Amino acid sequence: MKNKVLKTVTTSLAVMFLLAGCAGGKETAKKDETKKTESSSSEVTTGASEKGYTDPKELKDEYDIVIVGAGGAGMAAAIEAKDEGKNPVILEKMPVAGGNTLKSSSGMNASETKFQKDQGIKDSNDKFYEETLKGGHGTNDKELLRYYVDNSADAIDWLDGMGIKLNNLTITGGMSEKRTHRPEDGSAVGGYLVDGLLRNVHEKKIPIFVNADVTEITEKDNTVDGVKVKIDKKEKEIKSKAVVVTTGGYGANPEMLEKEKPELKGYVTTNSEGSTGDGIKMIEKLGGQTVDMDQIQIHPTVQQDKGILIGEAVRGEGGILVSQEGKRFVNEMDTRDNVSAAENKLKEKSSYLIFDAGVKERVKAIDFYEKQGFVKKSDTVEGLAKEIDMDAKTLKETVDTWNKAVADKKDSEFNRETGMDNGLEKADFYAIKIAPGIHYTMGGVKINDKTEVLDKDGKAIKGLYASGELTGGLHGENRIGGNSVGDIIVFGRQSGKQASEFIK
Repeated sequence: MKNKVLKTVTTSLAVMFLLAGCAGGKETAKKDETKKTESSSSEVTTGASEKGYTDPKELKDEYDIVIVGAGGAGMAAAIEAKDEGKNPVILEKMPVAGGNTLKSSSGMNASETKFQKDQGIKDSNDKFYEETLKGGHGTNDKELLRYYVDNSADAIDWLDGMGIKLNNLTITGGMSEKRTHRPEDGSAVGGYLVDGLLRNVHEKKIPIFVNADVTEITEKDNTVDGVKVKIDKKEKEIKSKAVVVTTGGYGANPEMLEKEKPELKGYVTTNSEGSTGDGIKMIEKLGGQTVDMDQIQIHPTVQQDKGILIGEAVRGEGGILVSQEGKRFVNEMDTRDNVSAAENKLKEKSSYLIFDAGVKERVKAIDFYEKQGFVKKSDTVEGLAKEIDMDAKTLKETVDTWNKAVADKKDSEFNRETGMDNGLEKADFYAIKIAPGIHYTMGGVKINDKTEVLDKDGKAIKGLYASGELTGGLHGENRIGGNSVGDIIVFGRQSGKQASEFIK
């Protein structure tokens, strides 16, 4: 019964976070949206606070390890630390756990996994490494990248061992193999992953406090020794032998975004409102080094009204992008930066994602998009064109040409080679209007492959670890879709292990 309640709460929260996107630079709209979200959060989490989170009165003065942030990386770190025999605590500033992990859609990239082998997919860590390096334009931190790919399959096994099965495989832009692991029913990975991790946090009796805003990381004798946190309207100092920071990126902080890239002012963001760079700023105060802070990823398929990302799996399962003229204009499975750039060259700076009933059956997240009113549909391609004010003859010719390319296994127009297993031939036919939006911050705190935070001289700050989107370097100048979920699990686990090793 407890698990059922938790799953219901988490699913509700996933929907709430998906709807929490806001436009950077539009302060009035942002304040209104924040009020709505805070109100919604209070309503949704009343039960969760009683059943899913630890009562603030139970917060102790000392723990072995303080974990700041309750997204995927933070919960993975806590579970590993607990399994190492330590006494961790999770502190989350938002009213709910999950962070940007809740908004993850496509899946988790991993190579040489048991699920790939079961399905006859021949992949290798070296191929995964090289394709990710190419996607990041060769600027990725090679030490971190090597650790990530070599430990990705084990991360899939680790999740599976906790009842979090990701055995439905698809493909994302910049990849040549199906290595994006999704829940068995093809649904969005975020809510499912958060639900599973949170369930395991509870089963292992790890205390998790929400509305717990960590404002400072403290240190003594050049070693981190705890945090200061505002909780229940009081400030409290918590002592610990190590601190793991997993607070996410800064994709919802207009000031930080515009400082690094002024041209992004006014762009809609897909990020949850808690992604404001707090952890990065606290670590900088301790002398921590940052890298790639101006590398901010724009995602090409974002629904603009609500700032909701339309997952890459829609294209990976056969969807195409067309301009208002009804013509394809790019290899849809190219890397996100290249697809976004092509979209921004269009007169409208927006396009339509076109797909059929077959894609809809294979990508369960589309059901959510449809419920939100984003999806136009018709039983014919020509009818769909009328729904989106597009020339029917041109769109029909585009779809027919694409279907022939799929049948011939050769896309002579844009040299697309992946996501071509199925044509667009099964009624109904669908369209979602999309445009680029701020999606992910590649830059952040510099760490080594032990997730130790490095100072400006490249030396580890004793007792301080970090993982997830607040770290920089792994993705270089462009993140491959599906790599962020792999990042939070692989390095979240590592930060929990290494912090535990440090305090032995």
